[in-house]
Order: sequence, then C-alpha cells, then structure tokens
Amino acid sequence: MNQWFTLFKKEMLEMSRNYKWIWVPLTFILIAVKEPLTLYYMPQIIDSLGGLPEGAVIELPVPSAGEALAASLSQFNTFGVLIIVLITMGTIAGERKSGVAGLILVKPVSYARFVTSKWAGSMILIWFSYFLGYFLSWYYVGILFEFIPFSDFLQSFFVYGIWLTLIVTVVILFNTFIKSPGAIGFISIGIIVILSLLSSSLSHLLEWSPALLSAYTNAFIMGRNFPDEVLPSIIISVFTIILSVLASIAIFKRRELA
Repeated sequence: MNQWFTLFKKEMLEMSRNYKWIWVPLTFILIAVKEPLTLYYMPQIIDSLGGLPEGAVIELPVPSAGEALAASLSQFNTFGVLIIVLITMGTIAGERKSGVAGLILVKPVSYARFVTSKWAGSMILIWFSYFLGYFLSWYYVGILFEFIPFSDFLQSFFVYGIWLTLIVTVVILFNTFIKSPGAIGFISIGIIVILSLLSSSLSHLLEWSPALLSAYTNAFIMGRNFPDEVLPSIIISVFTIILSVLASIAIFKRRELA
C-alpha cells in the first residue's frame, strides 16, 4: 500500500509542477459560469452590438433556472470533455514514450498500482475541477435566476460525474496500448462523438447508453425527475469503468513484459 501512495504522490506532484491544479479548475469555472451570465445579460449584449432598426425592442424569453444550469452542463459535454481528453491523453503514454515508465517498472512496482495511481490522480483532478465549476454555476444561476435545491444539484452532479469518469477511464485504457498522445486524443474524441451521436439519434434503441447520462441529467434539472432509464445507464457505466480499469492493467502488463 505504501508503494501505491508513493506513486500517487508522484502523480499529484507532477500535476502540481505542470500547474494543472491551477489552470484546469479555472478553465472548468470559466466554462460553467459563462453560460448563466451570458443568458442573463443577453439583451444588453445584443443592444450594445447595435445595428438594430430605430425603435426596435428586444424581447427575449427569460430562461428558467433549470434551463440556465442545463446550459452550463452542456458546456461540460463539449469543451469539458475536450479538456479532459487533452489532459489525460498522455498520462501513461507520455511516460511510456519517454522511457520513464520503464525506469519505474524496473523496480518491484506492481503494474496494477502503477495504472490505478495514474487513474486516481486524474480522477481527483477532474472531479475537483468539475465540482468547482458546476457549484459556481449553480450559485450564479441562483443569484441571477432562482436557486435550484441543493439536493437536486448534488444528484445531477454525481450522475453526470459518472459519464466524465467513464471518459477518463477509457482514455487511460488507450494509454496502455498506444504510445502517441495525439493518436489517443484523436481516437478518444472520435469514439465519444460517435457514441454521443448514435445514442441521441437512436435513443429509443440505446436508452441505456452511458452517453445519454448527460441528457438524463438535463431532463432532471429542468423537470426535477430522472427518467426510468437512468439507473440501467448508471449500472452499465459503472460496469464499463471497472472492466476498463481491469483491461488497462492487463494490457499494460502484457505490453511492458513484451
């Protein structure tokens, strides 16, 4: 266990040296807070741009608090996912390519501990950044529109967080058998986009797809009720996460021993 904590502390220190503990949370905050502020001040923004006929009156429907918070969550599903892929695509592949992983594994270091310490470090960074961004978005939505119950905030936070956890885990899985971080990023984004498009287009057939967790969370935020399909989606997501972690360890061990 001490060996795992040593590897884990190394990972946390490395992220600190790369300033990830600063710029990743700040980026998530900017992504999340921008949406409610933009929706609230949209009439003033349009008016300041000018170019409207004289006497024209801008009348935009005022979004509900749920719609404003769902808009913030949709930003996580685009820019947030992109950032997650970018910061995790070299987690293991970078060290494999540079030879650092080989130097560490020369010592009596367990492959399982090496992979899971990397996974845990990435998870803490992502969940911390995601919480800060989503919490501040919830707060600003409450100030500008109406406060959504904190219990609803927590439920939506954890359900959507499962989808982000799955994304991190899948990217880590690709790290174990692809050495190019660029290729990992390209393949990961491609798979996420294809899965999201298929799930939304064929939602009646793929209603248990993990990619629909974001849509189910939005429905809950705006309607205060999760669809019945959300529980099977969560179960499949958790099962896929566990399977992907185990596959990452097995593939990484085979690749390094080869």
